[in-house]
Amino acid sequence: MQSFDLATYYPIFIFLVFVLGFAVTAMAMAHLVGPARKTPVKQMPYESGMDPVGDARQHFDVKFYLIAILFLVFDVELLFLYPWAAMAYREGNEALLPAELRGPVFVVVLVFLATLAIGYVYAWRKGVFQWR
Repeated sequence: MQSFDLATYYPIFIFLVFVLGFAVTAMAMAHLVGPARKTPVKQMPYESGMDPVGDARQHFDVKFYLIAILFLVFDVELLFLYPWAAMAYREGNEALLPAELRGPVFVVVLVFLATLAIGYVYAWRKGVFQWR
């Protein structure tokens, strides 16, 4: 069993103290030394270079959220699909997937894609992609 020696972690602790000290010092100096004049222009909310018009607490249509969720679902699909596509059919010493598992894994990927296609068709039939 290995003994636990705290001395090996001293450089990490010292680095952490310096990082936290720098962050606190930078924030304190910006607050103490920075200009403190408050003007109406500085107090105005920043809206990507545009003057804010209307109330910020507007209700958004649910369609925006549905499109965002669908985008995330199909974006995450690519995260699961890419590693399989990158390593599935390598040959020789680079093969990460045994040859006898390539068929079953391919079937699993097809089932995964079919499930996503069914979800896409369901959302399409429910009118999620139709704007008013």
